Amino acid sequence: MSRSRIPGAIGALAVATLALTACQAPPEAPGSTDTAAAGSDYLACMVANSGNIQDRSFNQAVFESLEAAQAEYGVDMRETVSQSQADYETNLETMVGEGCDYIVTVGWELADATRASAEANPDITYSIVDEVVDGPNVASIVHDTAQAAFLAGYLAAGVSETGVVGTFGGGNQPPVTVFMDGFAAGVEQYNTTKGASVRVVGWDPETQQGSFTDDFTNTNAAQTTAQGLISQGADIIMPVAAQAGEGAAAAALAAGDVGIIWVDSDGYELLGEEYRPLLVTTVEKRMEPAILGVIGSDISGTFEAGNNVGTLENDGVGLSSFHDWDAKIPAELKMEVEALKAKIISGEIVVESPSSPTGAN
Repeated sequence: MSRSRIPGAIGALAVATLALTACQAPPEAPGSTDTAAAGSDYLACMVANSGNIQDRSFNQAVFESLEAAQAEYGVDMRETVSQSQADYETNLETMVGEGCDYIVTVGWELADATRASAEANPDITYSIVDEVVDGPNVASIVHDTAQAAFLAGYLAAGVSETGVVGTFGGGNQPPVTVFMDGFAAGVEQYNTTKGASVRVVGWDPETQQGSFTDDFTNTNAAQTTAQGLISQGADIIMPVAAQAGEGAAAAALAAGDVGIIWVDSDGYELLGEEYRPLLVTTVEKRMEPAILGVIGSDISGTFEAGNNVGTLENDGVGLSSFHDWDAKIPAELKMEVEALKAKIISGEIVVESPSSPTGAN
């Protein structure tokens, strides 16, 4: 079988998606009938790195996953959000003191604090989202969002009327740039396939430099950044900036002819109704299956440490519905996106990014 290698950073990428095949997929949750009784005495806790719980992004996705575990297994839950790096250790100590059976930390910045807490408390089960931490009581939850963002980039190029699409991030860090690399690679695939010349503004995959707000809550900064991309001709924008990304939606609404691709959780369900017509799709990190699986296996006594890597193949990442844009997207383009998805799953296309998770520290 011939294989096409799609770089997310031309000449600089070294991490192949195929490396993920050695990593375990999100664990399947045991049946609720097996765990409901034990779950009533189980406390599942969450420590987020910044922002707030209802961030329309990964904090909210993790929180809603714990709510799903509460409904599925009858567990109790606690949550807290760190206001600064100084809070990481303190918040973890607080959760240990609360008697948590399971603690999930949200954000790669919490890696060191999570590792130290897990080592000091071997009887507690831990997860960390967006980073890998090794340990006999740790199940890391990471996502190869470059795969799904590749599809979004191809789609964006296909629906753009100006021939310019854009992306920006909340910070130049791996969980952010992995989206941006995949998006740019998808645009490049479209150009190669169609003989087109759609440009990406806001991110250069070769230099790994681009537009960043350096903040995940400041919607004004995101709006200004998005306006800059729009002034360069971008009519489809993918903000990778958690709740700050709402500023990009505001800029798109004001511009009147700009679409938004959201990330993490389906923006159509999270953002205000006025933004729904703008939302082309969302590049989703699907947290719930992995978190439910870890908690369910812990309750049933079948927990296994390791790295749970969400991919297109195991449905841990993907595109949301097209919602209001469904009728605007040509059937042929939809079929092309589905065909690309199949090729990524089969390994015929390998989406690469230096920020893709490998399952190893």
